[in-house]
Amino acid sequence: MRLEHIGIAVSNLEESEALLKKLLGRGSYKRETVAEQSVTTSFFRGGAGEAKLELVAPEGATGPIQKYLDKRGPGIHHLAFEVDDIHAEMHRLREDGFELLQELPSEGADNKLVCFLHPKSTNGVLVEICQSRRE
Repeated sequence: MRLEHIGIAVSNLEESEALLKKLLGRGSYKRETVAEQSVTTSFFRGGAGEAKLELVAPEGATGPIQKYLDKRGPGIHHLAFEVDDIHAEMHRLREDGFELLQELPSEGADNKLVCFLHPKSTNGVLVEICQSRRE
């Protein structure tokens, strides 16, 4: 398991992309809407072998990111860890007492299968595990 990306909830994707472009000296390499999660994401590369940054903006007024922003405002939303076998990792985590927010992985951004762990079982941090989809 390795840190794959840090998700940052934002209310205005264009302004946040411009800010990160100015900060990092490079622009977003990918923007994608994930209708199932009611979000649009924008990814920025880290350095070689480093985790990426994912900006996550709501699509619509009632999705989970909009609810997060309404409650907490913009900021770090989740940590995502890449795994080789998401089904096996979900089973292991459940057996070790972690509360998963879903029974099966769902389709996420950046060609990933994803599963989220409830923050109450991870010291208040929303954790995502993800696996690259094989073509």
